[in-house]
Amino acid sequence: MRVFVTGGTGHSGSNIVPELIAAGHEVTGLARSDTAAAALSALGAKVRRGDLQDLDGLKEAAADSDGVIHVAHRQDLLPSGGIDAVAAAELSVMLAYGEALAGTGKPLVAAGSIGSPGQHLGRPATEEDPALPGGDGYKGTLRVRNVVETAVVGLAERGVRSSVVRIANIAHSTTDRTGFLPTLIALAKEKGVVGYPGDGANLWNAVHTRDVASLFRLALEKGPAGKYWHAVGDGAIPFREIAEAIGSRLGLPAVSIPTDVLMVPGYFGFLANIVTQNYPASNLITRRTLGWEPAQPSLLADLDNGHYFSAG
Repeated sequence: MRVFVTGGTGHSGSNIVPELIAAGHEVTGLARSDTAAAALSALGAKVRRGDLQDLDGLKEAAADSDGVIHVAHRQDLLPSGGIDAVAAAELSVMLAYGEALAGTGKPLVAAGSIGSPGQHLGRPATEEDPALPGGDGYKGTLRVRNVVETAVVGLAERGVRSSVVRIANIAHSTTDRTGFLPTLIALAKEKGVVGYPGDGANLWNAVHTRDVASLFRLALEKGPAGKYWHAVGDGAIPFREIAEAIGSRLGLPAVSIPTDVLMVPGYFGFLANIVTQNYPASNLITRRTLGWEPAQPSLLADLDNGHYFSAG
């Protein structure tokens, strides 16, 4: 299969590209810079120069492919327009793909968030839970992201084999340099303690990035249209256990941070709205339907491997 991939040099994408190539697919990656082009070539992919602003170019690339995997985002818009601007730009991209792929039955697999169904279900979120129109996660941050996910799934009605891979809150691996875990570790080093919110019983989910890559491949190859898939390896880890695992590697105590000092300028600062999340999630439908089985280390095992603590 000839696959067009965006975001192929990012944390997830740089694992997705070699996963596809190893499975015999021909990959063309979008590159907006010489550095990105070189990185894609090093992974074994062909290169298409361009960016996410060129909707005509994206439509052409999609039409020329047998399938599309989209994991890129306009992060450059965050400083000026916030997540609303990022999501608006991404929605335009998805609608462009829809125009190019309508009626073809070709797959479009886009990255989503495990938090899109919301955090007050009273049970683990499943793949059958739709993205909430007014998403309540991250204090409303997911609201506009949910519009994008809903649009992707809706393309199934236009003859696109579209689906969304909801990626866990924490995607970890040996190549994770700027994700949530490195941020949490840096914060602990700065503060001298590893904090967790309240009693730390709020549940987080996680997945190894190489397992994310295999799920994208399976969704591309055989995923039915109009579905959500859960890239979740660990479905319910108490935040306190994550803090304690970090503390044991750093030789720092894990301590409760009271609610009244969570916010700026408290311990967590801008992360306060994130660390209090409670998002247990199931991957049962994903495993049964696609035959996906997480094969990489769990979050706590990956922390115990030590690579997150090898520098600095």
